[in-house]
Amino acid sequence: MRNRLAAALAAAVTASVLLTGACNSSKKRRIAVVPKATSHIFWLTVQSGAEAAGQKLGVDVIWNGPPAETEYDRQMQIVDSMIAQHVDGLAVAAAERNALNRSLDRAAQLGIPVTVFDSGVDSTNYMTFLATDNYEAGKMGARELARLVGAKGTVAMVMHAPGSASTMDRERGFDDVMKAEFPQINVVARQFGMSDRSKAMGAAENILTAHPDLNGIFASSEPSSIGASLALKSRGLSGKVKFVSFDSSDSLIEDLKGGTIDAMVVQDPFKMGFEAVKTLVDKLNGATPPKRIDLPARVVHKADLDKPDVHQLLYPGVK
Repeated sequence: MRNRLAAALAAAVTASVLLTGACNSSKKRRIAVVPKATSHIFWLTVQSGAEAAGQKLGVDVIWNGPPAETEYDRQMQIVDSMIAQHVDGLAVAAAERNALNRSLDRAAQLGIPVTVFDSGVDSTNYMTFLATDNYEAGKMGARELARLVGAKGTVAMVMHAPGSASTMDRERGFDDVMKAEFPQINVVARQFGMSDRSKAMGAAENILTAHPDLNGIFASSEPSSIGASLALKSRGLSGKVKFVSFDSSDSLIEDLKGGTIDAMVVQDPFKMGFEAVKTLVDKLNGATPPKRIDLPARVVHKADLDKPDVHQLLYPGVK
């Protein structure tokens, strides 16, 4: 009797383990994607790409981020919450290059693969870094603005926010090219827009007031570009001060058509979001993704807007 009871109990335990394993294996893997912010068109497009990857690759994408790119503590809380939930993979765009170092260390200890996208971190505890080659993109912006102003005169930069690695790389690329290749161009002002179009507009207006003969402006992010464009339009300087913007939105595209913006340096945020999720799924499936993936930027002019590849880049079907 005891032998029969023991055998029945063992069979029940075995069946329970098998059933639990089957249930666990049937659950979708969860990939957390934490952007710098959720309010700008750039991040909405990243979200669209990430969710498209989730649908195609059969994983659940959990999207959550702070409202603004300067809310470093809030981003840290969200990342820590995702780690506490033991998500299967984590993709994060760091708003500040040092703020998430401890969080990434914790993810590594728990065996959660991490892809850092868009903006780099000082930590080495990540699997893949996926981003636009932002230094090269800044150099592209500098060369385009130099061409527009005839390789001489005065220009200024409306920067993004301190500590943002991606935009700092763009700004450094811009400065390096101006110093090395265009000695007759003087960068007379640099001000932060703090990831806020209103503050960026104020920064651009301050620059225009201090330098009424300014020849050109470069802005290093979407909110900085929108703010600078608003300042130029409010002062009747559209077309008079040459302007190279960064990233795209409906309003920036309209300003390119209208002549306030002379050229846009454009990334591919949809592909960025898609590939960030894909690298993590590849890792979970046993592959070894590259340590670094660079996505090229592109300079877009008004004449390019009807090209099919540019249209797909600017209008990726974001709802």
